[in-house]
Amino acid sequence: MNTIVIVLAVAVVLLALVAIAALLVAVRRTNGAVKASSGPSPEEQAEIKAEIGDELARARQEAEEIRIKAEHDAQEILKRSESVAEGAAVTRKEVEEESRILKSELKELRSDLERRENRLGEREQRLDEEARRQAERARKLAETETELADRREELDRVADKRRQVLERVAGLTADQAKAELVKEIENQAKREAALIVREIEGEARKEGEKRASKIVTLAVQRVATEQTAESVVSVLHLPGDEMKGRIIGREGRNIRAFESTTGVNLIIDDTPEAVLLSCFDPVRRETARLTLERLVLDGRIHPQRIEEAYERSKAEVRELCVRAGEDALVEIGITEMHPELITLLGQLRYRTSYGQNVLKHLIESAHLAGIMASELRVDRDVVKRGALLHDIGKALTHEVEGSHAIIGAEIARRYGEHEDVVHAIEAHHNEVEVRTVEAVLTQAADAISGSRPGARRESLEAYVKRLERLEEIAQSYEGVDKVFAMQAGREIRVMVRPDSVDDIQAQVIARDVAKQVEEELTYPGQIRITVVRESRATEFAR
Repeated sequence: MNTIVIVLAVAVVLLALVAIAALLVAVRRTNGAVKASSGPSPEEQAEIKAEIGDELARARQEAEEIRIKAEHDAQEILKRSESVAEGAAVTRKEVEEESRILKSELKELRSDLERRENRLGEREQRLDEEARRQAERARKLAETETELADRREELDRVADKRRQVLERVAGLTADQAKAELVKEIENQAKREAALIVREIEGEARKEGEKRASKIVTLAVQRVATEQTAESVVSVLHLPGDEMKGRIIGREGRNIRAFESTTGVNLIIDDTPEAVLLSCFDPVRRETARLTLERLVLDGRIHPQRIEEAYERSKAEVRELCVRAGEDALVEIGITEMHPELITLLGQLRYRTSYGQNVLKHLIESAHLAGIMASELRVDRDVVKRGALLHDIGKALTHEVEGSHAIIGAEIARRYGEHEDVVHAIEAHHNEVEVRTVEAVLTQAADAISGSRPGARRESLEAYVKRLERLEEIAQSYEGVDKVFAMQAGREIRVMVRPDSVDDIQAQVIARDVAKQVEEELTYPGQIRITVVRESRATEFAR
């Protein structure tokens, strides 16, 4: 602060000196001007002095003003310097405080660094010691490995010697012994695995048989059907015994025409007011029964009337087949099915399998399959349709080649049945590998229905198949129109077309059929082959 005051004083003195210097310069100029002149007059000198006095007065005044201003400025500067000094004092305290804080922090940092350096030094010492210990361990491990390698080599040599000794004693090499050991272990593992698998399979089979027996028992208990087998004879009751003579006709004309037209044996014996119709084909037998019933009711019996009644009876049987198929669907609970399938299903009403009515067998199988499907929580509709249609192929004649399962599957596929239903039909006799639960249930239902007591008769089925084969053999020849196996298979009547077969060819057909029957079939007694070549001429009188 003293320095500032001295500076201000020096500035004021300098300003005064500058003013005085300016004044002296003016006086010198005036004196010079006076000396340079030739000599002013007294009046001029008085004026010059007056001007000089005025200049001096103005210079003094200006010097005074400068001094006053300098003092004022010096006071302002002094005030400012005092305020600056005060601020400087405050700042100095803050600076001193901050410096003190910084010094303390620096001291703490130095002490912290010293501690960290000490800890680092200790860690370095520990790491050095650990490194020395690790090096010692590595050295010991290396020595141990060396010893182990030496011992391993020694053991290998001993093992080689022992192996050579064992190979000489056993007569086998190491690879052979290893192969036999592996084979023995493998066989032992297979045996153990087989035992485990057998045990698991036994438990599963036991549980499956138990559950299956329960399901089958429930199904059999809930389905009650007739157990009577179909026969090959139908009985028609007559209004009186005199009707038998009209049926026979003059010299047996009517009975011969009836048998030739229908292919059914008409047996008239001593049974009162009744005649018997014998035929292995139920459809043909039913058609003949309706024909004879119609003739008896009409009372007019002659060959032409027999043919007319036979045609009407065939149409009526077709209607009955359709109705039987529709009744079967209603009983099972199936609402929709192709009309052709319904017709084929109804035709099975008059067909038997091992003496069992096929349509009743299908209805029974559908009920059984539906009950088992409900127990197993399988789609009942698909299972019931498959079981109802699994023997649909039996409705076709022998003219269609193939097994009834494959034929039935093709028919069902043709008329839009579901693929699961088709598979159940074609696989129910294992001709196609079973792939679905529906097919398995169809097989089970078929087996249950066919194996129950009284359901089928094996001898009757064999007899029917022999008669069918007799008709197939005769039908295979060219020119044959119709073939009837009659008299319980002891006679075959072959109807040939007269326009394509002459009398000599008819004799040849009879001889060839007899020879083929002798070669292919086994039967008691003998079979008579009758070839009928009938020519008719018909005219109308107008």
